[in-house]
Amino acid sequence: MEEKVDAIKQYFQNKDYSQLKEYLRDINSVDISSMFDELKDEEIIVMYRLLEKEKAAEVFTELDSDIQEKLISVLTDKELKDVINELYIDDTVDIIEEMPSNVVKRILKHITPEDRQIINKLLQYPEDSAGSMMTTEFIDLKENMTVEEALAKIKKIGVDSETVYTCYVLSTTRRIMGVITLEKLLLADLNTKISEIMDQSIIKINTLEDQENVAKMFDKYDEYALPVVDKEDRLVGIITVDDALDILKEEQEEDFEKMAAIMPSSDDPYLKKSVFEHVKSRIGWLLILMLSATLTGTILSKYEDAFATVGLLVSFIPMVMGTAGNSGQQTSTIIIRAMATEEVSLSDWLKVLWKEIRVGTLVGLALLIVNMIRIYIQYQDFELSLVLGITLILTVIVSKAIGCMLPMLVKKLKKDPAVVAAPLLTTVIDLCAIVIYFQVATSIIAELKH
Repeated sequence: MEEKVDAIKQYFQNKDYSQLKEYLRDINSVDISSMFDELKDEEIIVMYRLLEKEKAAEVFTELDSDIQEKLISVLTDKELKDVINELYIDDTVDIIEEMPSNVVKRILKHITPEDRQIINKLLQYPEDSAGSMMTTEFIDLKENMTVEEALAKIKKIGVDSETVYTCYVLSTTRRIMGVITLEKLLLADLNTKISEIMDQSIIKINTLEDQENVAKMFDKYDEYALPVVDKEDRLVGIITVDDALDILKEEQEEDFEKMAAIMPSSDDPYLKKSVFEHVKSRIGWLLILMLSATLTGTILSKYEDAFATVGLLVSFIPMVMGTAGNSGQQTSTIIIRAMATEEVSLSDWLKVLWKEIRVGTLVGLALLIVNMIRIYIQYQDFELSLVLGITLILTVIVSKAIGCMLPMLVKKLKKDPAVVAAPLLTTVIDLCAIVIYFQVATSIIAELKH
């Protein structure tokens, strides 16, 4: 990529725009859009105007919203109209949602009344729903059509459709009767009726379905496109696999932020977010976690007698808390992933808990044996080694139980399980680990004194 950017800059330096135009013809649209970040504003405008009309539209949909806004501000009405006419409806909706009102007005000026009506309808669907991300540009066929008639229709309207590979067979009331692929049409006899070869097992999405569930359906059924129906079961649009990939990326980024105790923020890249935006997304959880940490101090103050009796107990607090946190985090990560991929459901909670208790017991036993031997050899103190051995097995079991149950409880409350991942989960487990550690210590010390 760097070589291509260097070549483009060389063309600009030599003012060889005709050669640059030829050079851009063979470069993928996505690659061209990523190069814009490396160019000056005036170079971006010149380079965009050198692109062929169809490629210019493809590049435009891949650009960041700030670059799109810059281009819209300098493009002539004719140039902007050419771009808008080449865009699919769902891409136009995405752009409108990102632009300020003054830019939106200019865009809408170049959209036909029919398309504007469709766009307004799509904008009314809830954010992150199937309806808000679907496109209305698809190929619909009739049951009584022959294969020859179907292919003729595809040739006629295919250029304006999101995909020609998957076609939908509709009734007169626009209910889906079947699905047929272009492959099946091409391989069938031209006089065959569509009703004879269409697939009647149809996977449909409701307009109000959450976008994350939509992405999971693509992963589950391996489809290139899925139909979207309204509450009357009429086909109103389709969602294609490239849209599903965008959703997965967006959801993963959101989950990563939540797992790091960062409130989900704007989609802007790191360097384009203001300092205030970064502070706003981080400060909330940090305040909560800081205040919750005071509970640990309160608990520690209650066990001052144990400190005075066995001073070495304090030095092992980091090991106990670290082991507990790591154990819980391991389990929560596995369970959150298992729920996301639907390997585990809420009804499996008892099976999950029983399995993690057994896993925790075996892991805890291994840690118990190793640490008791290590501590006894190092300090010649059986009492201390016994305290830490029992503490480790109990904390690992409890941590794994919390690590599997907390995400499932949050899911039951219809919240995102990612919010209980580190560091919130670690804070809860740390409190439990400290209580277990010093409760075991005081109990064993008291028993041995007697």
